[in-house]
Amino acid sequence: MGRARGKLTPAGRLLLVQRVTVLHWPVSQAASSMGVSRETAYEWLGRWRRDGAAGLEDRSSRPHRSPRQVPAAVERRILLLRRRLKWGPHRLAPLVGHPRSTIYTVLARHGMTRLRDLDRSTGVPVRYVRDHPGELLHLDMKPLARVPEGGGHRVLGRVPGPHRRGAGYEVIHVAIDDASRLAFAQIRPDGRALTVVQFLTDAVGFFAEHGIRIQRIMTDRGWSYTQSPRFRAVARRLRIRHKITRPYRPQTNGKAERFVQTLLREWAYARLYRSNEERRIAFPKWLHYYNHHRPHTALEGRVPAVVSVNDMCGNHS
Repeated sequence: MGRARGKLTPAGRLLLVQRVTVLHWPVSQAASSMGVSRETAYEWLGRWRRDGAAGLEDRSSRPHRSPRQVPAAVERRILLLRRRLKWGPHRLAPLVGHPRSTIYTVLARHGMTRLRDLDRSTGVPVRYVRDHPGELLHLDMKPLARVPEGGGHRVLGRVPGPHRRGAGYEVIHVAIDDASRLAFAQIRPDGRALTVVQFLTDAVGFFAEHGIRIQRIMTDRGWSYTQSPRFRAVARRLRIRHKITRPYRPQTNGKAERFVQTLLREWAYARLYRSNEERRIAFPKWLHYYNHHRPHTALEGRVPAVVSVNDMCGNHS
């Protein structure tokens, strides 16, 4: 698990390691630039040398053995009562003969701490996934600072003195299929309505090449998606129904949000880039890796390209 007060994300830990091993910074200087102690820097260096990039990822603080954990039969009874009675830890505790804290721990372990996340009739956690590719396509965009020539502060560090003028921003537009997680993305200069329309057209063409016809799209409430007459006209012409997330509920479009975070962690901030063009060149290779080679936990370890083909052929597994 991530540390609540930890200063370094996995990308930050990799940056620290690269400054020491690639740029040959002294450990004390690299630690100071990241706002951590030398001891912390040596800890991450040691994990990187021992386990590689995997050693920089967050690890669960859960112990290997939990001899005092409640028996599985008791857990099943707690979950059954939670679904049936819709009671919280305070009312379930005397019923099962365990402390409230134990009841809450069991509910949290199974994602059942909030009643609004459960189906009202069955009490089963609601995590929707569309049945077939093309039923729902999630769209989103993410502004991303351009990398200055020679590298930004991730390479050079933050230099004291007058603030350097940045290189501006570009926008990553993403589209991810709900059922197969097959993804399409482009780096565009902005997020204006015309750009969004062009991206939608390209995305529909990409999925058509994979035998997938898009029926619905889901977006947030951004102006380019909801107020642009051109966007509405193109969606109608392509016979695509447009769904919009509820206000203040970005998790409704969570698959796109999650893909953006993966994209930033594994491509944009995965290593040190000396120029924006160098990062752009690496993007198509990473996207191909994501679709064709990267196992996806939500797909039981399969890759999106394989799932999309199997589901379109009716080989559901």
